[in-house]
Amino acid sequence: MPNKSTKSRGTRKSPPKDPKLSRTHAPTEISPVEWQRQLRRQFGREQAFELENIGTEPFFSEFRVDNPQSKSSYRVAIRGKQPGDNYCACPDYATNELGTCKHIEFVLARLEKKRGAKTAFARGYHPPFSELYLRNDGGRAIHLRVGTDCPPAVAKAAGRLFDVGRDGMLPPEKLGELEHFLTAVSKTGHDLRAYDDALDFIVGRRDAERRGKALDDIFPHGSDDPRLKKLLKVPLYPYQAEGALFAARAGRALIGDEMGLGKTIQAIAAAEILARHFGVAKVLVICPTSLKYQWQSEIARFSGRHGENGARVMAGGRAQRQKDYAVDDFCKITNYEKLQPDLDLIAAWAPELVIVDEAQRVKNWNTIAARALKRIDSPYAVVLTGTPLENKLEELISIVQFVDQHRLGPTWKLLHAHQVKDEGGRVTGYTGLDRIGQTLAPIMIRRRKSEVLTQLPERTDQNLLVPMTEAQMTYHQENAEIVTKIVQRWRKTKFLSDRDQRRLTCALQNMRMSCNSTYLLDQESDHGVKADELAALFDGLFEQPEAKAVVFSQWTRTHDIVIRRLEARGIGYVSFHGGVPSEKRPALVERFRDDPDCRVFLSTDAGATGLNLQHASILVNMDLPWNPALLEQRIARIHRMGQKRSVQIVNFVAKGTIEEGMLSVLAFKRSLSAGILDGGTGEIALGGSRLNRFMKEVENVTNHVGEGEAMTPAEETAGTAAPPETGAGPEDAVETGVGADVTEREAPPPIDADPWLALAQFGTQLVSALAAASDPATPSHPWIERDTATGVRNLKLPLPLLPPETARRLADAFSVLADALRSRG
Repeated sequence: MPNKSTKSRGTRKSPPKDPKLSRTHAPTEISPVEWQRQLRRQFGREQAFELENIGTEPFFSEFRVDNPQSKSSYRVAIRGKQPGDNYCACPDYATNELGTCKHIEFVLARLEKKRGAKTAFARGYHPPFSELYLRNDGGRAIHLRVGTDCPPAVAKAAGRLFDVGRDGMLPPEKLGELEHFLTAVSKTGHDLRAYDDALDFIVGRRDAERRGKALDDIFPHGSDDPRLKKLLKVPLYPYQAEGALFAARAGRALIGDEMGLGKTIQAIAAAEILARHFGVAKVLVICPTSLKYQWQSEIARFSGRHGENGARVMAGGRAQRQKDYAVDDFCKITNYEKLQPDLDLIAAWAPELVIVDEAQRVKNWNTIAARALKRIDSPYAVVLTGTPLENKLEELISIVQFVDQHRLGPTWKLLHAHQVKDEGGRVTGYTGLDRIGQTLAPIMIRRRKSEVLTQLPERTDQNLLVPMTEAQMTYHQENAEIVTKIVQRWRKTKFLSDRDQRRLTCALQNMRMSCNSTYLLDQESDHGVKADELAALFDGLFEQPEAKAVVFSQWTRTHDIVIRRLEARGIGYVSFHGGVPSEKRPALVERFRDDPDCRVFLSTDAGATGLNLQHASILVNMDLPWNPALLEQRIARIHRMGQKRSVQIVNFVAKGTIEEGMLSVLAFKRSLSAGILDGGTGEIALGGSRLNRFMKEVENVTNHVGEGEAMTPAEETAGTAAPPETGAGPEDAVETGVGADVTEREAPPPIDADPWLALAQFGTQLVSALAAASDPATPSHPWIERDTATGVRNLKLPLPLLPPETARRLADAFSVLADALRSRG
């Protein structure tokens, strides 16, 4: 005999199932809103969630819905079967404006199967207490559900404040009266309950209003207020003051200025406003790994905050970061890759302001990282991005949701309103984007350079600190150890052999090359950060149709790794170096000037003089030259007469390396250059003191080695390209391998392309060599050889590598000098 269940299935007819809806193609017979609601109903009823009634009533109660797969749990309140009647704590319910979600639909489906469900839902929900709740069906609004035990006086007051004809909705213009109403109700003893989302909505609106009034009192002249201009250690330009005040007033804001307008300083200024006037004491900066130390440096520079009152970079392993989050700092700086593993530490620290830098990179992260960012809770937030967002709707949604998850409305609604699709459902464009701009106006500020041109300085210089990778640090440290040993030997003896001087020069050069990429040393791998940061910089810069950039590096191998990034992005370029024949050089300059698709001029120091590249307004130094005069020659290619735009100079400097040390001695180098080239005091560059000063300079430069954090392989992989396949350029011929012994061959001294500047540099080295030769007590000079048998000293001049024309002009100059000496004799 068949069992009861089998018999039941055989004799009863199942009700016809609704046709399954597509999640990607909207049916034509129903509205988009109803389609989205039915999708959630369909999906919710298919789930195997776990349900627990945590209230006291069988139907109109509160429930906990657990998802065994995701390990998530949400509270659901059931008050009816219509959209907007119920509540769920999940993110989808908070933002979808549908008044339902899969969890609510799951609970309703389970309740419908219970005995008495039909009668209970027909009778409706009539509790003795009143409820203040937030409905999100078509928009967010506060509603009041009056209880059966509500006193007549309270009901009468509610009727004056709430719109009974619209389910007890509170008109937005009456939000300010709500606090007085709640106070009056509390005095009557009537039980009035409010859900967390409703209270958060009310508090947020009230705080924004009070903050705006406070800022008007603090800065009565707005962005022109003198107190605002003196907020930081450096003065703010008017548009920067406007941006900082805008962000502080909005509370959660997006600063979308074009690249080069100083978004970082605006965020720091906004943080100072919120700290000094609104009690913010914990600031979390989230940025790419390569920018962490840059943020630390600029917070100290602009705000003057140091130590525990300053900024701490979150580095090291989990245990170290746990200790660092327990320290009471004003600001902590972390990178995107650390968000997911550190969410519990961040939540425990409870930042009050979150600053998100380079937010346009969100689109390149996996969903885990993006979701982790959105799970960080804070009253205030400032998001920075220089990439225009008007034509990238999907990317815009992700960024804005962190600032204000309700600003753009639900994703389905936004895309339906603005996407243009072909017959096959493929997105072919967008429409009505101007309306999005209007919607974002309360939380987003964006200025273009053309709009604030009169406020910009003629030239701005920025040293951009970037971290090294572990592979780079290995090369760098190996050569640093060679330098340390030679310096120690010199400190004991005050003497360096020819071999040690050559080894010292080689090791210092290798340390500098390692700062760009390991490719410059092994020509196989490409571990480094600078080229990827340059590419990211260009992603923002070249959104400006006419923008062009000049990029300098001492080595053509740097060109190789940069070219790989440019070609991957379809960015046109030219490469200018000493191996380019002189007759072909004008064509490269003309193409850069006239071809709108040629955006980048790559150059070695062969292009540091004589070129007019003023159609570019940004110059990037991938590496800094030892000679500050050469640095100024590079900059003079774009910062010159006829330049009609403000000029931005970006110097990439590897953190914790010889490059950072070089910054600390630039003042001495400038005085040294002035003594040699400008007729200033020459004693610092002549005689036996030259070696002493140089060795002391080497000590100062290398003192910073190791004071940075190396990027982990995982962080490096996120933005590092594969090694380029191109070979070394002509200018790399004199480079040596790591730790190589260069006794067999010494590289000639670097000579600038300008023959008269070259003559001055070469002449100074010659004078120094002659001084060493005339004084037996002077330490050895690399150009002086001593015959061990006779004791006679000989002068050996290493010939510099020069283009033929420059060599000819130098020879002519020496000939004139020789004739003058003979005539005097």
